[in-house]
Amino acid sequence: MALNTSPEAPLPVGDVSRLIGGWIDRLGSVWVEGQITQLSRRPGAGVVFLTLRDPSHDISVSVTCFRQVFDRIADVVSEGARVVVLAKPEWYAPRGQLSLRATEIRPVGIGELLVRLEQLRKSLAAEGLFALDRKKPLPFLPQLIGLVCGRASAAERDVLENARRRWPAVRFEVRNTAVQGVHAVSQVVRAVKELDGVPDVDVIVVARGGGSVEDLLPFSDEELIRTVAACRTPVVSAIGHEPDSPLLDLVADVRASTPTDAAKKVVPDVSEELDRVRQLRDRSLRAVRGLLDREERGLAHALGRPCMEHPRRMVDERAADVEALAGRARRVLGHLLDRADSELAHTRARVLALSPAATLERGYAVLQRADGHVVRDPADAGGAGETLRARVSGGEFAVRVAE
Repeated sequence: MALNTSPEAPLPVGDVSRLIGGWIDRLGSVWVEGQITQLSRRPGAGVVFLTLRDPSHDISVSVTCFRQVFDRIADVVSEGARVVVLAKPEWYAPRGQLSLRATEIRPVGIGELLVRLEQLRKSLAAEGLFALDRKKPLPFLPQLIGLVCGRASAAERDVLENARRRWPAVRFEVRNTAVQGVHAVSQVVRAVKELDGVPDVDVIVVARGGGSVEDLLPFSDEELIRTVAACRTPVVSAIGHEPDSPLLDLVADVRASTPTDAAKKVVPDVSEELDRVRQLRDRSLRAVRGLLDREERGLAHALGRPCMEHPRRMVDERAADVEALAGRARRVLGHLLDRADSELAHTRARVLALSPAATLERGYAVLQRADGHVVRDPADAGGAGETLRARVSGGEFAVRVAE
């Protein structure tokens, strides 16, 4: 469609529409899967009009087919059903509208849906979206709970009533969405993203009552699964009843079997917590009393010991020992002093006996020259007329040497 156009030489709208139609006419047939959102079968009309929508995205396309094509599956297909259509793109030039002309329509069976869900489950599991180490723990007591559910649904009532019955002060941020049909995926995804963006929301609960496999298909949609996997807030899946298991259960941080079970897992029971507090308080009281009793028994045992009953007995016993040791020390010292005194007396006696003074006492005398030398030999006395000094017991006197 490369054309030479300009502001001075534009193409008419009809030419543009005709050129687009010519290009689309060259396209071949294609198999398309989607969900029927609108179905128009006018009595007597040979053409059936329907709208085919992508369940994961807000995209729709018009489809037309001859009545005989639709009559083959009219008994098993209605609005909301998933179908596979073999169609060729068509361009309606007068209105500039694109549509698909269907030549064959096949309903998607439950078995085929389950096979596709299993393939999607394996693919997402291989990416690690269901790994246990990605699961976030729930807060013990959430202050604000985000709830995604159908408007005025039994699931909403079960979650709100059971949660408030367990903990009356709990608060909710509710987002009412479609929980089945063509708009369910986009609305639930938008609600989860909004609640995940609220800083005060501590946990998000996605709840829905039971239903058929087709009704629960939105909660196995890949876009929703990836949205929940990317949430920073813990997510609780409460879809259907116990046997129901959409892929949301696998990616959620906690899976609840029912909306009522979700309320029990998210919010603690105030009566149970009070009982637990009472039990812990009683255990603490018993532990403290046991400790006090044990210490009192230990103290009584300690006080019953002789040293505690008669605390001075040890001092008295030790005083007697000290006195005995002191007496012994005095006796030993006395003996040592007496022996030393005796030895000293004997030594003094010997010294006195050997003393020159004692010799002088017996009548002897000591002669000394004038220079103090003792005269031991007559030759030491000097010549005649030499004066010597004689020392006796009573004193000393001078003598003169004679021939």
